[in-house]
Amino acid sequence: MRQPLRVASHLAPGVLPLYAFLADRLGERLGRPADFSVATSYEQCAQDVDDVCFVCSVPYLLFADAGRIEMEVVAAPVLTGERYDGRPIYFSDVVVRADSRFERFADLRGATWAYNEPFSHSGYIIVWHHLLAIGEGPDFFGRLVEAGFHEEALRMVAEGSVDAAAIDSQVLAIELRDRPALADEVRVIGAIGPSTIQPIVVSSSRLSPAERQSIVAELVGMDEDSRARPLMDAAFVERFVAMDGSGYDDIRRMLGRVRSAGFIGRQWRAQWAALTGSTNAAD
Repeated sequence: MRQPLRVASHLAPGVLPLYAFLADRLGERLGRPADFSVATSYEQCAQDVDDVCFVCSVPYLLFADAGRIEMEVVAAPVLTGERYDGRPIYFSDVVVRADSRFERFADLRGATWAYNEPFSHSGYIIVWHHLLAIGEGPDFFGRLVEAGFHEEALRMVAEGSVDAAAIDSQVLAIELRDRPALADEVRVIGAIGPSTIQPIVVSSSRLSPAERQSIVAELVGMDEDSRARPLMDAAFVERFVAMDGSGYDDIRRMLGRVRSAGFIGRQWRAQWAALTGSTNAAD
């Protein structure tokens, strides 16, 4: 029996049914049983033990740049909807409570802001980049609260324990569909982006070039698979497209600007340096 194909997801819970299905399909394509796991921290990514990862862009780029992983970008999803223009992009939708006094991002000065986790592009890094772009400083918000997940940040906004948050637009669409009452509890006052959406990365050391090409072919053709279509629709994924690392230059630029401007605190830098084993990550 061939070695299992190790597949891990670092993404939001709402997309897990699709990615668990994809793990099985990729395993079938390569003639290997799929071993699918849901990562609970970026430690799993740092160990570089998985063959395929559905991962957030910022951690992937930092691990790759630090030489901690031998994985390459091969594909990314294109989301359903006119705002995505048939491209592998997404937005960070800024949400407030429905009865909030806030009408636009500029109104949020001094507000309590929730973010999912500090290595998220959509919930954290791009928010600092947006503040930098509009000439604001890192003290724009009155208080920051780490929620852990986009879904939890959204719940905190809805219940009024925080004023606002930036939510991955795919996650928000899934939550609004699955929790119809949420539409009466929160409203979107703006969108930051677009940014290139989270990549699918594969091991360049454990998978042969032929295997990597087979994975890309399977993903790109997935929209024509009748078994995949309901799961893709449920995740608001129109199709998958082939990608490479250069497609994430926008994320690299934003992260670089935020780090260079000193918007990311010492605790973030120390935590990332400890995880990657690289002092460069803390610069």
